Order: sequence, then structure tokens, then C-alpha cells
Amino acid sequence: MAELKDIIILGIETSCDETSAAVIKNGREVLSNIVSSQIEIHKRFGGVVPEIASRNHILAITNVVDEAVKLANIKLKDITAIAVTYGAGLIGALLVGVSYAKALSYVLNIPLIKVSHIKGHIAANYIGNNDFIPPCICLVVSGGHTAILKLEDDINHKYIGGTLDDAIGESFDKVARALSLSYPGGPIIDKYAKNGTANITFTKKNELKNSYNISYSGLKTAVINYINTKEQKGEEINLPNICASFETEAIDGLIDKCMRACKEYKINKMCVAGGVAANSYLRQKLTEDCKERNIKLFIPQMSLCTDNAAMIAVAGYYNYINGVNTADLNLNAVSTIKL
Repeated sequence: MAELKDIIILGIETSCDETSAAVIKNGREVLSNIVSSQIEIHKRFGGVVPEIASRNHILAITNVVDEAVKLANIKLKDITAIAVTYGAGLIGALLVGVSYAKALSYVLNIPLIKVSHIKGHIAANYIGNNDFIPPCICLVVSGGHTAILKLEDDINHKYIGGTLDDAIGESFDKVARALSLSYPGGPIIDKYAKNGTANITFTKKNELKNSYNISYSGLKTAVINYINTKEQKGEEINLPNICASFETEAIDGLIDKCMRACKEYKINKMCVAGGVAANSYLRQKLTEDCKERNIKLFIPQMSLCTDNAAMIAVAGYYNYINGVNTADLNLNAVSTIKL
């Protein structure tokens, strides 16, 4: 019997402010994962400036891809297929990665695989977890998305519920801005929250408590109003307590819904996807609640929670072996993708 050939996927990710390229073997083994971050560039503006992000992707992408291939100790001819994020994200930033991937696919005459950014975040759970096999309940928490999904298999999922307005990561950034904290807001709030007490209730009525949907617009506004009221009265603002209270309120309700989904769908496995998966309170609370209910929890390692190409390459691998989401030179970037 002929020996099965390894499937080598080159992943490219440029959806926001990280230029990343990675090489993955057989869907789970990371041979390289290079990330060039622009966080320091955008800090002075309090958020990502799309035009600046695009220009820096153009400057970085060739070197990042070259470094990923070199570190993986392979040649370009060894690559089976190229996986690229085509959405969701900043159009200008996405176009840099898509254009580069299309050109490389054409020159090497190998398949091009389009990957949803959120599908990439979900696929990060395969890395380092050989026992991660759907079906399972998946919590998506990022700057642009907040949702609870049922992963049916490696490709398909069912939408259970999600945010009706702001995403959780977006809310963290807006609250951080109201507190005059630097960008990105999530890690800063998490840092202060560790030294605070969750003793403030911002929203007393939750009309979505029995639903799988969630709203962050009201919570965000309540926090901002609380801060403004304190300032107008000349009262001291306890930054750690505000951060701890906001973080707890934003996360607890979401986790309760996930536990309820596991029970309703009779699934004892759960995974997390997205940048907010790096939040220490979320990780701790989920770990405790899942252990109490005998639910197997998968959370990507910290370096794989934020945007990176390894997760895109893994998602591309499963697309490739299942014969879905192949693309050609007509592939274009899209700013939004329906979950």
C-alpha cells in the first residue's frame, strides 16, 4: 500500500491589524506561525485605522510568508494548498491577503481555499487537542462577533443564538475608551479587574435571560452613564471595581446560556473561539462551570486566541479534505459573513 502523503497548508491572515502566515501539516501540527502585529502603530489613534492597516500589510506580507515557509523547513513546492481569510474584516486589509494568496496559488498551480475568519477561530481548537472532535457547543467571542453555535462536524454548524447589537469585544473596547484606557481595551480591563471587586450592578433587568440571544448595548451604555454620573458629582471612580463588575456582568450571562445549550442539546463538549477567549475571567469561570457539569472544555492556547494564520490553515485543511470552499482567481474579499 502506498504511503499517504502529508497535506501541507499555507495559511494567510490579514483581516485586521495582524499580518500572519503559517504552515500546518495534516490539520493539527503547526510547523510555523508568524504574526506581525500593528498594535503599537494603532495605539495612538485609539483603534485600528483601516488605511494604515492595509498599507502595513502590504509592507509586511512577503517577509511574513517567506519567514513562515523558512521556519517550517519546507519549500514552496511542498505546499498542497493555500488557505486565506476572505472575510469578515476590513476590506482593504483582507484584499492584501487575498491578492497575495491568489498570486501565489496561480504561480505554484495549487488549490486556493477561502476561509471565514470566524471558522478560523473555531479551528484553533484542533491545534494541540487531538481529542477535539465535533459535535460540541461553541462559544464565539471576538471584537466583531458574539454567538453560541452547535458544531455539527468539521464543516457545518447550527446558529443557536448571539448578540443583537454590539459584540463582546467591541463592548470591552468602548468601555475602556470611556475609562480613558488604552487600546485594545479587553486586556487592559481584564488586568484592572483582577484587582477589583464585582460589587456594581449596571443593568437590573435582563429581558433576554431565558433566550440564547444577548445584548451588550444596554450594558455598555449603563457603564458609561455610571462613569459620567460619578464625574459630574465629583465622586471617586474605582477603576478596578468598575472593570471587575463590567467584566463579570458581560461574561456570566453568556456562560449561563452556554451551559443551558449543552444541557438542551445533550452535548458534554464545549469549545471557545475568538480573541476574547484570552480573557482570564472567562477562562476561569468556564473551566469551573464545565467541571461542575462534567463538560469537556476546549480553549485554544493564548497565542492562538488572537488573529493568526495557523487557525486559518487548519480551517483550510478541513475545507480541503472535504472538498468545500475552493476558490479561483475571481475570489474577492467581503467585510461581513453570516454566521
